Amino acid sequence: MNKNDPAFKLDAVTFGEAMAMFIATETGDLAAVDNYTRGLAGAETNVAVGLSRLGLRVGWISRLGADSFARFIRATLAREGVDTSHVATDPQYLTGLLFKTRVDDGSDPKVEYFRRNSAASHLSLADFDADYVLSARHLHASGVAPALSETSYAFAEYTMDQMRAAGRTVSFDPNLRPGLWSSQAVMVEKLNRLAARATWVFPGVKEGAILTGFDKPADIAAFYLDLGAQLVAVKLGAEGAYWRTATEHAIVRGVPVEHVVDTVGAGDGFAAGMISALLEGENISDAVSRGNRVGAFAIQVRGDMDGLPTRPQLGLADAA
Repeated sequence: MNKNDPAFKLDAVTFGEAMAMFIATETGDLAAVDNYTRGLAGAETNVAVGLSRLGLRVGWISRLGADSFARFIRATLAREGVDTSHVATDPQYLTGLLFKTRVDDGSDPKVEYFRRNSAASHLSLADFDADYVLSARHLHASGVAPALSETSYAFAEYTMDQMRAAGRTVSFDPNLRPGLWSSQAVMVEKLNRLAARATWVFPGVKEGAILTGFDKPADIAAFYLDLGAQLVAVKLGAEGAYWRTATEHAIVRGVPVEHVVDTVGAGDGFAAGMISALLEGENISDAVSRGNRVGAFAIQVRGDMDGLPTRPQLGLADAA
């Protein structure tokens, strides 16, 4: 990766919703919790922060309200080195937030969202700036932002199309949020329509079964290759990941973790690891291995992005 390549101002760009997150400081029902710690949540911002910590120049596109939570999000991303110059302030709508239970046994925490009609849900084609988006080598998209509204979905489609037409790489993580869709059938159809626009697709094996009807990683991968993807990496949890192209395939074993704290953000960490390695020219198995390693770091810390590692933590040399 040449960080000084004059042809590109950014290595990667992404878009979506960021929310203020309040994590309970004690286990149990949120109704009985008095104290919380504040953090930042959002699948796409997790990836953006993960990429930035690994030395990439990253931009994030969104809408935030004119409120204190928006100021917190901007300040947090600024500290992480993520460019927010194309994040609009929308005084009509509020920034979303969520409350998350504390878990100490590695189980999935329970989350309550307050995001309906949020500022980010009003992302639309009016927010697309071709000069900015096309200044990036790569676009990462997830299935969360397109689920928020029809206008956000249209933004996702158009942005992915523009990047592919310009010869850029595009990654897509389905990141299923069934509660945001009108039905499972609609979710499957619309997310697969977006996946068909991606160069690299990163489904979890359980997500892949829902989206493709196949249980085996090889069949899930083949489904997305048939849709037009060049590379599919199917996340297998603790077992690692299976990757496949038109001519090759392999399983890359996972990284053993002695104590899993919080699984939220593992898939976003995997995406950040894979994308960073592929953009640096690493081979696919090494890229998947890095994805597994970043995901392993993420699940050992309570916050969604707090455990995402830096290059020194992964034992990597500085990016060129």
